[in-house]
Amino acid sequence: MFVRDCMTNNPITITPDTPIFQALEIMARRKVRHLPVVQGTRLTGLVTERGLLQVSPSPATTLSMHELNYVLAKVTVREALVKDPISVPPDLPIEEAAKIMREHKIGSLLVVDDGTLAGIVTQTDMVEALARLFGLGKAGTRLVIDTKDRIGVLADITQFFKERGINIISVVCMRRDEERFHLVFRLSLGDAGPLVSEIENMGFSVVSVS
Repeated sequence: MFVRDCMTNNPITITPDTPIFQALEIMARRKVRHLPVVQGTRLTGLVTERGLLQVSPSPATTLSMHELNYVLAKVTVREALVKDPISVPPDLPIEEAAKIMREHKIGSLLVVDDGTLAGIVTQTDMVEALARLFGLGKAGTRLVIDTKDRIGVLADITQFFKERGINIISVVCMRRDEERFHLVFRLSLGDAGPLVSEIENMGFSVVSVS
C-alpha cells in the first residue's frame, strides 16, 4: 500500500491571509486539523489546529467582544504558518510515511507530485489504512497463528486453506522476536474453531480465533 492509496486527494487549502477564525471554522466544519496553505498555485506551508489556537486570543482575555472580533479578523494564519513542511511523493510506501511522521512527531504529511500539491495524509488516514490491511469491517473470522520464522511457512499455511476451499481476505505478519512471529489471517469463514486442531497438528500454535 502506498501513500496515494490512503491520502486525501485535492485537500482543502487556504491562503496566508486567511483570518484565523475562518481557518478554525473550516477545520470544525470539515472535521480536519491540518490545512495546506497556498499562494496562487505555490505551496507555502501548513497550519494545524493546535498552531492556530496557540496564536489566538486566550479565552480568559479581558478584551470586549468588539475588540476580540477586531483582533480575530486581523490575525491571519500567516502567524501560525509552518514553513517548508515535510512532504512526500504519492508512491511512497505508507510504512515509510508512518516512520517519517513518528520520527518528526507530526500529525500529517503533504503529498507533492511533480511540484504540485496532490493531497495530504494524516494520522487518521494511517489508522484507516491499518484497518484495511487487517480486513476490518469485512465479514469473516480472525485467526492468529504463532510460528517460528522459517522459509516456506506462509506457503504451508496458505496451502492448507487452499486445500479446504477457504478464501483469505487478508494476512498480516507481525514479528514477535528474533525467532517467532504472528500471522494474522482474516478468513471468509463463519467458524474457524474446527480448524484449530488441524493447524496445531502441523506444528503451529493458534493464539486466538474470533
